[in-house]
Amino acid sequence: MSGRTQLIEAELDTLYLISQVLNSTHDLYAKLQAVLEMLHKRSGMRSGMITLREIESSSMIVSVVHTNGAGKFSEPVRYNPGEGLMGAILDEGSTIVVDKVSEEPRFLGRMGLYKPELPFIGSPIYIEEGDTIGVLAAQPDNSLFLGERARFMEMIANLIAQSVKMLRVIERNQRNLLSERDQLKQALIKNYSFENIIGHSLPMLKVFDVIRQVAKWNTTVLIRGESGTGKEVVANAIHFNSGCAGGPFLKLNCAALPDTLLESELFGHEKGAFSGALSQRKGRFELADNGTLFLDEIGEISASFQAKLLRVLQEGEFERVGGTQTIKVNVRIIAATNRNLEEEVTEGKFREDLYYRLNVMPVQMPALRDRTEDIPQLSEFLLGRISEQQGGRPLEIKESAIRILMKHNWPGNVRELANRLERAAIMSPDGVIDRDVMVNSGLEDVVAQAGLNLKPQKSLAVDFNDENMDDRERVIAALEQSGWVQAKAARLLNMTPRQIAYRIMTLDITMKQI
Repeated sequence: MSGRTQLIEAELDTLYLISQVLNSTHDLYAKLQAVLEMLHKRSGMRSGMITLREIESSSMIVSVVHTNGAGKFSEPVRYNPGEGLMGAILDEGSTIVVDKVSEEPRFLGRMGLYKPELPFIGSPIYIEEGDTIGVLAAQPDNSLFLGERARFMEMIANLIAQSVKMLRVIERNQRNLLSERDQLKQALIKNYSFENIIGHSLPMLKVFDVIRQVAKWNTTVLIRGESGTGKEVVANAIHFNSGCAGGPFLKLNCAALPDTLLESELFGHEKGAFSGALSQRKGRFELADNGTLFLDEIGEISASFQAKLLRVLQEGEFERVGGTQTIKVNVRIIAATNRNLEEEVTEGKFREDLYYRLNVMPVQMPALRDRTEDIPQLSEFLLGRISEQQGGRPLEIKESAIRILMKHNWPGNVRELANRLERAAIMSPDGVIDRDVMVNSGLEDVVAQAGLNLKPQKSLAVDFNDENMDDRERVIAALEQSGWVQAKAARLLNMTPRQIAYRIMTLDITMKQI
């Protein structure tokens, strides 16, 4: 068998083994190191070196080296395009074969690896034509068959290029995901900052003082208040302004699930723990490790489940349903309830020890009727959200509508206010919410109770020159006082019947039949 045939067979065997290494699941640099070792041991290509171009610059950095073992360098070695022999390969994008290192003027010898009397081969590693990302270089142990050896090096460089390309794609995707994650985190922090909790009334200022203090620590918080007062908004603000903000934030409504499902949801379950448990599942406590778990409607859980929850709060450990392994977690608990837990403890419906474990730092959310001075600011904020939901439609609320809102008792609190405003926005053809729109959206009883009767009252004196009234409000007030007779309303406003008819049309006022 000739020397050329032996060389080709050795190269084919090496090529096969290298392809297996590059297709493995090992770290890229470990794979590249293994490639150089195989070149050295099986193909007589010594002092192998792979340089890769840095993502943020055009220069190359020596990534892996083989010199009878893994070579390590304390300082990174770089080559710029056109600099030395390596830079020339990067610049030209083609293989360079040197018959004798000592006779090549471009050879810099920075690494001190290559023998001056032996040849040198360097092949570009490129993803596609014109996009060279590195260089594969090595020194043959003799000067025979350099052409065949150069083609072999090019094949190895092509295989390396595919692995590097896949790694770069993965790295780029990871960078994009990390960037997107950071942007989303910033958006969350912005959306759930204390500034987004609307209110300047005295009860709300007290709430702000408490949650700013409690956000600094990982203590358990119990948010109390009627349904719709914004307990979840406060829970979000506490988490995203605390030391746990970088961790997960999970929520669970305890009233929405029976005990069996609640236990599985919070603690997880093992495969086969019950019918339908086809695989192992982590619970909310496990998923919220090093973060925050918000337990809404905590007062709704049964007495039997209260004991199981107490153990987790006290010890920070639990077992999955159907499991025996004890799992320890570090979770900050924020609970919320609209129940009077003190009464429930007295009546024996709620465990006293669990009550004290939860009520470490109470936050009392005031009802909307106790902070009516916040309604104008809340209305503007909520209309901004409604505007976004309606495709950026401009919405405006008039003072006359605000006065009606401030007369309502608000049994549903802020949630009801949002519902009323959304209904009014839908019923307003031009996006302007005034007294007329608010009345038609279902607050007739409020108007009546406030003394702003829908039917005309002769005894009701209206100052039509009031600067706080806009044109539409002025015309509607005159129509109401005149029993929705246009001629009478015109006299009240010192207008002609034609003028008031034109105003009614242009202001889009719906005439009522009295």
